[in-house]
Amino acid sequence: MRWEQLLSLKRFGDTQKRLRSEQDETRLGFEVDYDRIIFSAAFRSLQDKTQVVPLPIHMGTNKDFVHTRLTHSLEVSVVGRSLGRIAGKALLKKHPYLNEQHGHHFNDFGAIVAAACLAHDIGNPPFGHSGEKAIGVFFSSGSGKKYRSVLNEKEFQDLVDFEGNANGFKLLTESREGVPGGLRLSYATLGAFMKYPKASLPKRPTAHISDKKFGFFQSEEGLFYDVADELGLKEKPMQGGRSFYRHPLTYLVEAADDICYTIIDFEDGINRGFISEDFALEYLIKLVKDRINTAKYNQMVHTKDRLSYLRALTINTLVQEAVGIFIDNEEEIANGHFSQALLDKSQYAPQIEDIIKISIEKIYQSQEVVEKELAGYTVIGDILGVYTEALIAKKETRESSYHKLLLRTLPPPYQNTEGSHYQVLLNTCSFVASLSDSAAVQLHQRIVGGQF
Repeated sequence: MRWEQLLSLKRFGDTQKRLRSEQDETRLGFEVDYDRIIFSAAFRSLQDKTQVVPLPIHMGTNKDFVHTRLTHSLEVSVVGRSLGRIAGKALLKKHPYLNEQHGHHFNDFGAIVAAACLAHDIGNPPFGHSGEKAIGVFFSSGSGKKYRSVLNEKEFQDLVDFEGNANGFKLLTESREGVPGGLRLSYATLGAFMKYPKASLPKRPTAHISDKKFGFFQSEEGLFYDVADELGLKEKPMQGGRSFYRHPLTYLVEAADDICYTIIDFEDGINRGFISEDFALEYLIKLVKDRINTAKYNQMVHTKDRLSYLRALTINTLVQEAVGIFIDNEEEIANGHFSQALLDKSQYAPQIEDIIKISIEKIYQSQEVVEKELAGYTVIGDILGVYTEALIAKKETRESSYHKLLLRTLPPPYQNTEGSHYQVLLNTCSFVASLSDSAAVQLHQRIVGGQF
């Protein structure tokens, strides 16, 4: 893979090549991507979507603060910007032609990674990761399995393994009436966004990290290939469809997310009382023990201040570590031979593993989180059940008066049944995925509980 291609400024519908040397430095094209994402309705809905810990009932004190998908995404984008800028400086030093011949600056890399990080959770359903599973279960073993006969193998796999990353690519790129190409992001940002540049089948064909999940639905296959070809992503030798190795900057996007969820989920667990503060400080100290300013640390009276100091030090430590691994393995990454996440090769991997292990035990498996996930299965399954039934009935011209009334509660774009059964079902899943936690609960109360 070649960097001059990987940094493409092309957008959907372009008929002329966009040159970096002709960009307005006051509002670079990659920075426009960030703006378009942050002002989008899909991004704003993340404000009320659970990251891991459900929002507390009373939000009156700092002690009660927990991250939503929105605050998590903003923090990941800040870390990603630093990763991209530091890596960009090293890459321009290593490949000076990128600046001399093409006009690229180190901030370009930071802007691309920051925008991709900002969007990395944009396609995720409500109720955390259980939301994805709830959609899949509806089609694999719930009432949605009756639609198997009207779908081909790949289409059905898209639904039973509903993937937030693929839905994110759909949201960012899908044309709507009067809005061709969705947000029309640069192909460089879309490339960095795509953690799993493959279709839902074949499922996990190799142990390479880019094959862990999938990154596009069958409905976006053509556009996905257009982006991959424009960027010059290296194609994998694989049967059953085209599959690619990652855009190199995707490794930095992933590292930013890994750093934040490792540390921030841990901090949320402390704020909600799942993990004792003294216990948490001990684990963070183990990770940065060689970099702590002992005198400064001992002057801090309040545990909250000590925690903030350790968090900042930890994030900075892991940022420097991730960039070092990225630069040291740049050629291997560009050739598709780097098969794991950057932090998997970190010297701090044992300490990170210890923190994640505690988070799983104390937070992810806590009663509060488990109850939230169980509620998500019920809410999402019920909503999908009534809407898929009504939409398919409309498509097959057998809708009842109840179906007609029900469909009026859907936003107009989701009422369209002119496409295939697959498109109707996938769009319904995308609608459910677009709901915030509270919007999903309220909708469920109205259509299932009859609370109009």
